[in-house]
Amino acid sequence: MDNSPLPFSKRNYQLMLIGLGLIVLGFIIIGLDGEPHGNGVLGLTVGPIVTLAGFIFEFYAIFAKAEKG
Repeated sequence: MDNSPLPFSKRNYQLMLIGLGLIVLGFIIIGLDGEPHGNGVLGLTVGPIVTLAGFIFEFYAIFAKAEKG
């Protein structure tokens, strides 16, 4: 067993940062929608899909196993 003081490996933290970036990107895309109240394609479809993908990627990053080596 690894005696690292951190609960996750370096790879897990890198994947978590990528997931966080996707979540932020999704919210930025929602904000870029030019329609009133964000009722356009970017605000109702593309942005939420990117944000959801970021959250799913976060779950993957948390549960991903570290490589042995």
